Amino acid sequence: MNQPKIAVIGLGYVGLPLARLFATKYPVIGFDINEARVKELKSGTDSTLEVEDDVLQGVLKDSPKMDTGLYCSNLLSDIEDCNYYVVTVPTPVDSTNRPILTPLYKSSETVGAVLKKGDTVIYESTVYPGVTEHECVPVLERVSGLKFNEDFYVGYSPERINPGDKEHTVEKILKVTSGSTPEVGIKVDNLYKSVITAGTHLAPTIKVAEAAKVIENSQRDINIAFVNELAKIFNLMDIDTHDVLEAAGTKWNFLPFKPGLVGGHCIGVDPYYLAQRAQEFGYHPEIILAGRRMNDGMGKYVASEVVKLMLQKDIKIKGSNILVLGITFKENCPDVRNTKAVDVVKNLNSYGTNVTIYDPWASPDEVNHEYGLDSLKTLTDQNNFDAVVLTVAHKQFLDLEFDSLLSENGILYDVKGILGQQKVDGRL
Repeated sequence: MNQPKIAVIGLGYVGLPLARLFATKYPVIGFDINEARVKELKSGTDSTLEVEDDVLQGVLKDSPKMDTGLYCSNLLSDIEDCNYYVVTVPTPVDSTNRPILTPLYKSSETVGAVLKKGDTVIYESTVYPGVTEHECVPVLERVSGLKFNEDFYVGYSPERINPGDKEHTVEKILKVTSGSTPEVGIKVDNLYKSVITAGTHLAPTIKVAEAAKVIENSQRDINIAFVNELAKIFNLMDIDTHDVLEAAGTKWNFLPFKPGLVGGHCIGVDPYYLAQRAQEFGYHPEIILAGRRMNDGMGKYVASEVVKLMLQKDIKIKGSNILVLGITFKENCPDVRNTKAVDVVKNLNSYGTNVTIYDPWASPDEVNHEYGLDSLKTLTDQNNFDAVVLTVAHKQFLDLEFDSLLSENGILYDVKGILGQQKVDGRL
């Protein structure tokens, strides 16, 4: 086998950190159809903040001809001589929560156009069991004219990127690997093992690796749904949920989950992929979908709780001014994909309120493009809000003077439970 030359297809939150890591040991072409994204990365800056500028600049090369390093491109000709193709495109769901495989189909067509005998295609995108071999491989065969497991091979290694997490970076997270034959599985495993310091786990089949990915996040989703339901129950009983969880957490095997909004590109999406596949086999997954329903409804619940607290203080709802702190899907991260903070905003708007969104991490252009909402990176009007709702635990919010933001009778609601019970009017 020749020296690996790797093409990483898709330079987003998953692809760029992986491409940067591989580039420390191999020649890597980072390919993305977004010309603006490629131009940005070539300049040595990553707007997702997943790779620090100095780290990115340390591996960047100005030519695709290299021994090691990363060259970013949107030209198909630049990935023609690669022998490994790693696909890291997003796999979202539509408005009815059905999986959207279009990015995978399109990227498979891209790879198929340059695929050669002996090449290996590795998918990292989250999918339901069977997608790699039954959906992607036929596209590769059709476009390339090559025969699967004779002329080319595939692998699957589910991404485990945690956006915004600077402790659990890609090389420090154990990687599941797999291949379309036992021999290819070992080859794929060795490739990842050469750069992943945390080690690897070689799954026996691609379907096992695909299934492992979707249940990782489905398990978290169900556990969070359980504590969200507890929050609703204890709120009716006038019991603070966080106090209960702290007390229960003294038992050695109690799982430390907290209530909240469940969004993002993994936990809020992956269970639907598994549910869709299960239904194709004639099984209706009750627990998985019940957890999804619970978590998908939390934005509406938070908005209704805020309105109740305002009514209890005789604050007129229609025309009131409400400040929502945070629109990204998680703290200290600019990622707004599938954020459930949007559900809070839209439900508050449905009551006729005037909502101001302040998020120092989110791009206002991206928020407007994705959701049609205006957001601020800096807070100018700092007083006279009838309610302040903390939806995301950005570090900048910990230093805010909430008294100066609120009107004399205003309410403070803490979705994340980080401000302390004595400081707020309500929290999950």
